Amino acid sequence: MHDLPPMARFGGLLATDLRDVTSDPAALDSTGFWAVAADFEGGLTCARFGDVRAEPVPEPVPGAWTGPGAGDWSSSLDRADYTAGVRRIRTHIAAGDVYQANLCRVLSAPLPEPATADVDALTSLLARGNPAPYAGTIRLRAHGVEIATASPELFLRRAGRFVESGPIKGTGRTAEDLLEKDHAENVMIVDLVRNDLGRVCATGSVTVPQLCAVEAHPGLVHLVSTVRGELAAGAGWAELLAATFPPGSVTGAPKSSALRIIEALETAPRGPYCGGLGWVDADRGTGELAVGIRTFWIDRDAVGGPKLRFGTGAGITWGSDPEREWDETELKAARLLAVASGAYEASGGTVR
Repeated sequence: MHDLPPMARFGGLLATDLRDVTSDPAALDSTGFWAVAADFEGGLTCARFGDVRAEPVPEPVPGAWTGPGAGDWSSSLDRADYTAGVRRIRTHIAAGDVYQANLCRVLSAPLPEPATADVDALTSLLARGNPAPYAGTIRLRAHGVEIATASPELFLRRAGRFVESGPIKGTGRTAEDLLEKDHAENVMIVDLVRNDLGRVCATGSVTVPQLCAVEAHPGLVHLVSTVRGELAAGAGWAELLAATFPPGSVTGAPKSSALRIIEALETAPRGPYCGGLGWVDADRGTGELAVGIRTFWIDRDAVGGPKLRFGTGAGITWGSDPEREWDETELKAARLLAVASGAYEASGGTVR
């Protein structure tokens, strides 16, 4: 089967007719409509499309997506390694090295039918089984980018000179599950995001109009805050990304220390997971990038053959219980893996 044509889908828009692909963030301030995929490790793919039109996500076509079996997933960190990592981060916190760090693991499963696997077909399933405000698709198979995201988290929204971020910290099945630890974690990350935006925004323009609001999502709730600012003169997408990437909510505070700890404890690259995914309309000076969580991607160069990958993680603080943090990563993954494996019954809204 020939490769499926390049496309991107975000916010009710379908982009086709690929014109350019670049890794230069300055292109996002040029002209045209761009799909953006930024890996956690720093790789950037910006794809400009010539045709952009309003089109809803199509209804799933039976048989269009063949996912891994529900029991076929393996984790880069097993339960013992993950809980040991949580304890190690608490040791770093006790030593004053860091206030919090996000510990993540990457789940992988062989693709049963890699030749015909289409992330846009997976997006259709996700739209029904796990609707999300920043859901989308980027399909650039020739460039090694095949991503379907059901992200609930805003990384960066831009309208002209104004920018906004919506960090999520704190997760539970219900609002009653949220602990004081979750609120403290959120406030710490808000402070980090304020600092990041402050590096590239006009002095005094950074504000926090919303702090620790409870937001409901399929199967769980999150604490969400909003941080806003106005870009300083001469600052564009390149400077904005340099100041804020990778997203603070999926790294930790201080960010530099958290990144060193993450590199030491995690055994697999995060790739598009915890990166930035979305679109930029350079002609209108607008854009919206999600944090690449609740995200699937196809790795066709994986050892042993093409694999579907998915990441999950949790923010670790001094108040973290290792087993509870493992359970949080399981909660975040369960519904999405069920959808991708075909074990989710959309009409009944249950996970089998």
